[in-house]
This record gives sequence, structure tokens and C-alpha cells, in this order.
Amino acid sequence: MRLLIFTILLLLAMPESSFAFHKGGVGSCKTCHVMHENQDGLPVPTSGELLRGDSPSETCLNCHATTAGAVFANDPLLPGPEYGGGNFVFLLEDELQDGTRGPDRSVPGEAGGHSIVVPARGLSMDSRRAVAPGGSFPSMSLACTSCHDPHGNTDFRMLNGAGPVQGGLATFSDPAPTAQGIDLSGPPASDSNHTAYQGGWSRWCGNCHGNAWHESGASNFQHPVDIPLGSDVARDYNQYRGDIDPSGGTIADSYVAMVPFEDPLSTTSSTGGPSASSRLSCISCHRVHASSAPAAGRWDFNVQALADDGLASGSWAIPNPWPDPAQRSACVKCHLVDHDKGKVCLQCHAPGPGGSAPELLPTSSP
Repeated sequence: MRLLIFTILLLLAMPESSFAFHKGGVGSCKTCHVMHENQDGLPVPTSGELLRGDSPSETCLNCHATTAGAVFANDPLLPGPEYGGGNFVFLLEDELQDGTRGPDRSVPGEAGGHSIVVPARGLSMDSRRAVAPGGSFPSMSLACTSCHDPHGNTDFRMLNGAGPVQGGLATFSDPAPTAQGIDLSGPPASDSNHTAYQGGWSRWCGNCHGNAWHESGASNFQHPVDIPLGSDVARDYNQYRGDIDPSGGTIADSYVAMVPFEDPLSTTSSTGGPSASSRLSCISCHRVHASSAPAAGRWDFNVQALADDGLASGSWAIPNPWPDPAQRSACVKCHLVDHDKGKVCLQCHAPGPGGSAPELLPTSSP
């Protein structure tokens, strides 16, 4: 009996986050919602949901902007720790163009990822697209809750699964993906501490973007999606240690967080590379929130050398995971070619017919 009483007292003394915060744990509702019109001197927000913010996304960012995942830093040049998803602050940049196309081909910050609509933080809908590329989700309604269930579920990072989202604004046909995530209050992501993408990511992204955006010809850049890497690509990935040692690696320690892959056996501390059955996925090349590269790229697809990132635009330079300052695009991690012909990869390998992704247009003919 004494042990029971002690346990109850101990639980009551724990912080609210210990009580399944996003599942309505003890006292947690009040962190997002006001209970009465004059609670804590706050008026009832105009959203009509009694939120402590004018919108669900603003309310999410009350906790998650600079802590609990750090998804919205105070300065796009000081993005803070990276926990896997990327940082929405890059959407506030005035220029992301670091390629060779010249000043007439400006790339605004809103091209850096998912333009969630949060006016209080300076974010409005994507002015370039009314709907998600490849799909029909309305840009004017894009919010944190388009992807995440704020009240909690059992899926990775509380991602929305199959069914209606945002009160029926859209309906997802594919379930939430599977993954293991690192502690959002612990050390940031690294090659040995990273999100373990295990399956279903491309299909889940396809809920908004369609399942063949880069395969159907709708995008300027065509590339297989959601397929096994195969033995040749897996071999290249595992051998490659950067341009200074392109074939000296082994499968045991070849993992690079900049270029992840899907594998059901992956863990957050895995350092091993892929097998032939590991899968290429949307997240192999893109951040799920935003980056300082166009199209939420994990690296800038439009620069010839990784060291060129940020030079022309003045934007934050994505760290180079390899020591060579002349390191080529991270595309070569999977495509170990012995040439670059003095050009960006996309100058020769973006044969698409054109469409709604100007940041991926080839810069000239091969």
C-alpha cells in the first residue's frame, strides 16, 4: 500500500509531458487551448477552436519552433539543430539561387519546402502553386495538421494515416510511413544518430503529390521513385566516401544522413549502408519540412560543388558531409560516375518536358 501511494505521488509530481501530452494527458489540453474567454488574460482566438494562437500551426510552433524538434529557428542563417525534418525558417529567405542560371532566375525562399501558412511568423501560401505539385491539396490550407495529428496517434511523429485530414479538407489513401526517430530533446542528427526510415514514405508523400510526380513526365526532373536500389546502386553507395576516396568504403560504415534510404531493418544508430533490396524514397533526396536548397533538397541540386551552396544567394550553406571542398553533388553517392563535364548534374539529367517546378529546370543543353 505504501508503495502504491508513493507511486501515485511520484506520478503527480512529474511534468505534464510525462502524461502522453498529445493524447490528452493530465493538464496538457491547456497548453494548446484556452478553456475560458479570459483565461490567463487571453481572448478566445478567432480560429474558433479555443487555440492559443490564431491557427493550429501557430499553436504548434509555440512549442516546436525553437525547442521540441526546433522546426522554426529565429534566423534563416542560424537554423539550429537538425532533427531530421528540416527547418521552416528557410522559407523566409529572400533568395536561394546558388546555381549558374543568373539573376534572372531567382529562387525565392518559399521554394525551399512546404509553405505552411502562418501569418504571425511571416509565412503565407506558396505564390507559385495553388495546389501541391502532382496532386490537388490546396496550398492556401497547408498547415502542420495537414501532416500531423495534433491530438496524437500511434504513428511515427503522429503523422496522419489513411482517411480524412483537416476536418475532411482532403482524404489520404495511403497509411502513415514507418520509422524510428531520434529524441527531439537530445543530440541533433548525425550519421550515427538519425531518423531510421523503414518503409512507406513515398506512398505517404503521394497522398498529396501523387505517386508518380518524377516518373510521369509532369516534373522537369525524371527519376524512379519507391523502388529497390538494386545491386549496382547499393554497391556505389557503400563504396563511396566522397570524391577523395570514391571506392574505399564498405557496407559496414557507409551510411550518410544526407542521403538516407528506406530499409525495414534500419535503426537510429545504424551506420551500415543499403542492401540491394533497400529502397529509394522521396526522403532520400528531400527534407519533409524545408531546407535552404530549392525543392526542400537535402543538398542543392543546382550547384556543381557542395561548397558553392550559399555563395551566390547568401543563404545558409548545407554542411558538406565529406572533407573535400571540391566535392560534387551528393547525387554521386548513389551514381558513382567518373565525370562531371564541368556541369551540374541536372544540366544533362533533367530531360523532362517542363511544368510547374522552375527550380529544377536544366540550365542549358548537354
